[in-house]
Amino acid sequence: MLTSDLAQLFLEGLQQTSLLEFIAVVFGVISVLFSRQENIWVYPTGLVNTVLFIYLSATAGLYAEAGVNFYYTVMSVVGWVNWAKKKPDGHPQLLITRSNTREWAVALLFFAAWWAGLYGVLDRWTNSTVPAADSFAAATAYTGMWLMTRKKLENWLWWIATNLAAIPLYFSKGLVFTSFQYLIFLVLAVLGYVEWRRRMTR
Repeated sequence: MLTSDLAQLFLEGLQQTSLLEFIAVVFGVISVLFSRQENIWVYPTGLVNTVLFIYLSATAGLYAEAGVNFYYTVMSVVGWVNWAKKKPDGHPQLLITRSNTREWAVALLFFAAWWAGLYGVLDRWTNSTVPAADSFAAATAYTGMWLMTRKKLENWLWWIATNLAAIPLYFSKGLVFTSFQYLIFLVLAVLGYVEWRRRMTR
C-alpha cells in the first residue's frame, strides 16, 4: 500500500474516532510519560485508560486485548501499592533493578504460557480473526505490566514488543487513533528504557 493511501486511511480513521477513544488515548499517553519519569501518577492516569479500553477492545472483537486491559486495571492497583511503599527514611522501598538470569527465564515462561493459553482460547472459543497477533500483543503486555510493578528495567523491552504488535493490530480493526497511540508508545518505551537505565546507574 502506498504511503498516500495509508495517510488517507489514517485521516479517515481520525475523523471516525469517538470521544471515548480520544480520552482513552490521551490518558494512555499521559500515563506512559509518568512511567518514564518513575512517577506514581502512572497508575491513576493509567486506570482511566485501561477501563475505557476494556470496553473499546471488546466492541472491536479484540478479546485478548480487552482481557489485558482488565489485567492492567488490577495490576495498576498492585503497582500503585508497591510504588507507594516507603522506607523509614522516606525513600522509595522499590528501586529500579535489572532482571537476573533466573528472572529472565521466569518472565519468558510467563510470556509463553500466556501466549499459548490465550491463543488457544481465542482460536477455539471466539470469532477472533487475528488470534495469534491478538494473543501475542496481550502476552507481551501481561509480562511488561508484571515487571513494571516490580520496577524491572526490562519491562520497557516487553512494552516495545507490545507496541510493535499492537500498531498494525488496531489499525486493521479501524481503531486508527489507537494505532497511532501505540506508535507514540513505541517511541516512549524506547525513551523510557534509556531513562530508567540512566536512573538505575545513577
